[in-house]
Amino acid sequence: MAASLLIGIVITLTAAWGALALWLRAPLPPVGRAALTLAWLASALAAIAAFAWPAWQPAWYVFALAAVALLVWWHTLRPSNDRDWIPEVARQTHGEIDGNRVTLHNVRNFDWRSRTDFTPRWETRHYALDELQSVDVALSYWNRPAIAHALVSFGFGHDRHVVFSVEIRRKQGDRFSEIGGFFKQYELSVIASTEEDSLRVRTNVRGEDGYLYRIYMPLDAARSLFLAYVNSANRLRHTPRFYHTLTANCTTIVFQMARRIVPGLPLDFRQLASGYLPEYLYDLQVLRGADNAGQYRRLGRYTERARANATPATFSRDIRHGLPGIDAQ
Repeated sequence: MAASLLIGIVITLTAAWGALALWLRAPLPPVGRAALTLAWLASALAAIAAFAWPAWQPAWYVFALAAVALLVWWHTLRPSNDRDWIPEVARQTHGEIDGNRVTLHNVRNFDWRSRTDFTPRWETRHYALDELQSVDVALSYWNRPAIAHALVSFGFGHDRHVVFSVEIRRKQGDRFSEIGGFFKQYELSVIASTEEDSLRVRTNVRGEDGYLYRIYMPLDAARSLFLAYVNSANRLRHTPRFYHTLTANCTTIVFQMARRIVPGLPLDFRQLASGYLPEYLYDLQVLRGADNAGQYRRLGRYTERARANATPATFSRDIRHGLPGIDAQ
């Protein structure tokens, strides 16, 4: 009885996973995907029914063969850098490291007027590691308090900042889906951009809510983190990878940062529930200038400051007005 129950659970879980994989990724029109998914579920139900009706036992073998075929097909799905990408991820950031000098190619600096009206600009920019002065974490919320997009901004003085963001590399016609992120629906991209692009577009164009936190970390760790993002971008340019909702997403950036601050740091649920990163950063004691996590949130919220800014040249300075920890490093 226990063995039958265990097999039944395995079949049920396999059926659920396979149904989602077929519905989301089968290379068929919607009607074909629906028919294939229903056929898959019917074979699973028949296999479960065989526990009650022994005459149906051949259904076990049918389902087993279908599962093997599904796994073989699944492993044929490979990430690619050659697809019809949406404009904001059409190019890939990559860098050249020459001692103290880093040259970044394809730094995004779009002029956004609306979601669909923008002037694309991809630039080559140069940075000196010994001029790196600050590291800030930006969080952008849309409609759920537990989930935010995390970005890391490196400051090189004179309001020169470059932002690294782990992005879904979407194709034309794609819509974002957390479920799709489990099923090889999107590729992964590491994009470097200006703050006037990646921070402003989220608050001023997409209507998201933005927060900024100055991170206290040794400058040698900050330089190591910067180079890690450059190397990650370079690897993705040569070896594409699928985005994954849990294991390869924007919180990867924060975990890489935290490991450089506290070596051997264990996993924490707030690295996945990115909306709670302020409390996580506060517990790591990497924030300075306020008394508690709530005060950091209140002072770090830059949404209105971003929307009030009318001059791109002063955007970075304006959103940092009153930000705790600016003078702490």
